Amino acid sequence: MKNYDVVILGGGISGLTLSIQLKRKNPDMSILVLEKRKEMAPDSAFKIGESISELASHYFREVLGLKDYLVEHQLPKYGQRFFFKSRTKDVIESRIELGPRKWLYSPSHQLDRGTLENYLVGLVQVEYGTEFLLDADVKDVEFDKDCSVVSYTHQGVPMQAGARWVVDATSRHSFLKRKLKFAKPLDHPINSVWWRLKGVVDVGSWSESEAWKNYPEVKLRHLSTNHFLDTGYWIWIIPLGTKNTSIGIVADPAFHPFEKFDTYAKAMEFLKENEPLLYNKLEPMSGNKLDFKISKHFAHHSSRLYDGSMRWGVTGEAGVFLDPFYSPGCDLISINNMWLGDLILRELSGENVSFRAEIYEQTHLGLFDAWVPIYHNKYQLMGSSQIMTAKILWDWAVYWSIPTLLYTNNALTDLSVLKLLFSNPKGLGSKFKKIHEQMQNLFVAWGKYDNNQIFERKFIDPLDLSYLLDFQTNVGTQYGDKLVERATHNMEILEKVAAEIFRRVSHFAKGTSLDMAVNPYTMDLDNPVPTHNEDLNIPRDEQIVRDIDNIWFYGKEQTA
Repeated sequence: MKNYDVVILGGGISGLTLSIQLKRKNPDMSILVLEKRKEMAPDSAFKIGESISELASHYFREVLGLKDYLVEHQLPKYGQRFFFKSRTKDVIESRIELGPRKWLYSPSHQLDRGTLENYLVGLVQVEYGTEFLLDADVKDVEFDKDCSVVSYTHQGVPMQAGARWVVDATSRHSFLKRKLKFAKPLDHPINSVWWRLKGVVDVGSWSESEAWKNYPEVKLRHLSTNHFLDTGYWIWIIPLGTKNTSIGIVADPAFHPFEKFDTYAKAMEFLKENEPLLYNKLEPMSGNKLDFKISKHFAHHSSRLYDGSMRWGVTGEAGVFLDPFYSPGCDLISINNMWLGDLILRELSGENVSFRAEIYEQTHLGLFDAWVPIYHNKYQLMGSSQIMTAKILWDWAVYWSIPTLLYTNNALTDLSVLKLLFSNPKGLGSKFKKIHEQMQNLFVAWGKYDNNQIFERKFIDPLDLSYLLDFQTNVGTQYGDKLVERATHNMEILEKVAAEIFRRVSHFAKGTSLDMAVNPYTMDLDNPVPTHNEDLNIPRDEQIVRDIDNIWFYGKEQTA
């Protein structure tokens, strides 16, 4: 039996990227990667998760050193783009479109997962000297404080490997979660199907209007992660570097039962009924279908992630996963690998990491719990262009201003920063979670008054909002000892934005004054007028008022 510093169960994107991250820090580390798949991945017909956002792009480009590869072999991402419902869904220019006119300042990418993972397999073997085995089926792990034993078969032959560290990267198979029984319920029963088509689907060509086609300064709408929304569902269209296209339907069974779209034929009928334009554009390409996959109740939680004493960890979908709406899959992998990789490197250098592992696990699970309200009970709002515009831009502001900022500044492995930000019940971390929960609750409460009003023919560029422009342009800025000061500044901006949105909603729903002071941590649409003893009442900010004017539709157009 051969011993290794790290044995990784699973050779998909989470396990491969972790192995590269570790080897770049410690080239002498011995790593074995065991992948159950018998052959290399097929291009364009493999796994969900082709779109990555700014946090994950930083991980791939800067931490893993894959910038040149991504630029040469994968597609750039022209931001996320959303098309809301209109009275005439078959006329794309009638829909409100939310997306950038120009390239965003912080780069991101669309990934052909088959092409990428095959490249990473070659990279870990040739450049980093990692042992990688296909047709390696893990059967058991016996944990021991000195050296754990991984039992597996390779091409059917029983084998064993000794492991200082065992990492579960088996995706939804979740080997260790099942073995050690640390699965945790998560109330988000959303379903998805997706398929890949041979050929390019150019959303930017779906109109006869030259004005519409020429409005974005970059006439490459098809390079966006395109979303089409209505009540209870959204549909993605994502380009792949192999000049193929990924299509997906994601829906809440409370509105759209899974059996209505769980085969390709039924999925096309779903499009025909709900998105006739997409059906008319995609149906002629049916003969080019490369695959069709399903995922029922895809969101899942975990009560454990890392164990510094017994030296194991989970990463990727083997741990936690929420919802693909904002393309967070590789963000979760990036954050997970950052913490797990740091634990492994420290422990192998002689540090006792038991306490640090507890801190990382608590912070990671706390961050995940804070993200759950972004999606939970929100599919009911997808038919409201006004609410979803405000929500999407709020969610982006939250994502760019705090989590991505801390990640790109390497703050999440700095215990002094974590203590400063998250240990105090009244600190920035607690405020961040609270204000985010308040806003997600507000969106749901707002839905009772909106009645899915239809607005049409508007183009919303997130970077027309000054605070979003500021957050986006500074995603990768290194703040050094000014980081906490910058994070605090960002929180103050979020407070002002939350207060202004609440004023608008309360005025619309309850007729309250637009000039009223608001405490964003206690605001309540059922009782909107603040009391005199509030600890924090935020007055209106003129710039924020102008920013929210840009995305406020009520009173500006006749509705249905």
